[in-house]
This record gives sequence, structure tokens and C-alpha cells, in this order.
Amino acid sequence: MSGHSKWATTKHKKAVIDARRGKMFAKLIKNIEVAARTGGGDPDGNPTLYDAIQKAKKSSVPNDNIDRAVKRGSGADAGGADYQTITYEGYGPNGVAVLIECLTDNRNRAATEVRTAMTRNGGAMADPGSVAYLFTRKGVVIVPKAGDLTEDDLLLAVLDAGAEEVNDLGESFEVVSEAGDLIPVRTALQEAGIDYDSADPTFLPSMSVPLDAEAAKKVFRLIDALEDSDEVQNVYANFDVSDEVLEEVNA
Repeated sequence: MSGHSKWATTKHKKAVIDARRGKMFAKLIKNIEVAARTGGGDPDGNPTLYDAIQKAKKSSVPNDNIDRAVKRGSGADAGGADYQTITYEGYGPNGVAVLIECLTDNRNRAATEVRTAMTRNGGAMADPGSVAYLFTRKGVVIVPKAGDLTEDDLLLAVLDAGAEEVNDLGESFEVVSEAGDLIPVRTALQEAGIDYDSADPTFLPSMSVPLDAEAAKKVFRLIDALEDSDEVQNVYANFDVSDEVLEEVNA
């Protein structure tokens, strides 16, 4: 799975500095609004909101935007939308399984945008439950490699908190746990004085499809098209790409 994770973190870095920043900001703001609506506007008493705010700050979202989103979500300010989470399932090129999480206030619009992105980019929609079983809900914390931090140091800090594994992604480490252990793992890192980039519940595939450069380009194109929709919050897919393939695609 490390190939997929490495691709995802590289892409996130690029998104922070390129023209799609506005879209990413909007999605991070939406996360904050929903977290505040669900668990209240106090980050100290709402760990999901805390993590959503941290992630937005790490991605350079202005503090004013963050504060307004918290107020809208918690009801302190008017104007918050009633977002629903809807998950769609499908297949991409080469039989890659795709799980698409939408956060929307218009179910019909979300369905249309997802279907259009899929059909125009070599994908096909699938019935509910037909690919979801290939994914497991996990907690993932991305920790940048800083100073002389080693994999062993990291493992030592998070093992008792419920971490299952630590993977080396090149420029960062990925700490994987059960979704329910995400907050304890993130807290253990904070207590150990270790900085982290993001802490998110996510879906990891139980089996993956290896891709060559040609197939990888098609799958990446599909994922980009899906993520380009304002309705789509997260896209999960069960592909794996080697470092060599990743280099070839990026070249």
C-alpha cells in the first residue's frame, strides 16, 4: 500500500501550492463546518473538529475562514448548509475499485457529478456493497521526517496508544491504527513532542491492483476528475504503484 500512500501525500503537497488550492480550501472548510455541527464548536471537547482545524492550518487556510466555518457549523453564525455524507462505489480502469465519499447539500447534484466524472474517464458505477468490502476503516497519521526522527522513535511513541504499523513514505512516515485509536495515537505523538501533518479516519484497501505507467495515468486522471467536483470530499482506490512507475508518470 505504500505506493498509493506515497502518491497521495505527494499529490497533497502539490495541491497546497498549485491552482487547485481554492478547491482544497473549500473541502477543508466543509470538514470543519460538519465537525462543529456534529460535535460542537469547542475543539478541546471535539477531537474531530480539532483535527479538521489542524489540517486546515497546515494547509495554510486563513484563520478567519476557519473561525467562520466553526461559527457556521456550531450555529453561532447563520448560513451553514445541511451537509450529508453519501458514499458511491465503482470501478476505474484496470478493474481498480473506487470508493467515493461526498459531502453535499444536494444528493442529486452529487450523484450526477460523480457519474459524469466516472463515465468520462473510463470508470463505471457499481451497486452499493460491491467494492466497499475491499476496504477497511483505519486511522492514518502523516508525520513529516524532521531532525533525526527515526521509524523506531515513532513506533516507540505510538505503540501503546494502539498504532498497528509505521510505514516509510520517503519524505514522511505513515502511522496506521484502528479508526477508534486515531485520537489516542495523535495524542501520544503530541505528548512525545512529535509534529504531524494530518490525522484522518480513512479507508485502506485489503488487497491492491499493481499498475504500470499507462494504467496509472488513466486511474490518476479519473481520481483527479472526481476530486475536481465540489461535492466529492475523499476518493479511495485500491491500486498500488511502484516508485519507478510513479517517477515515470511524474516525468
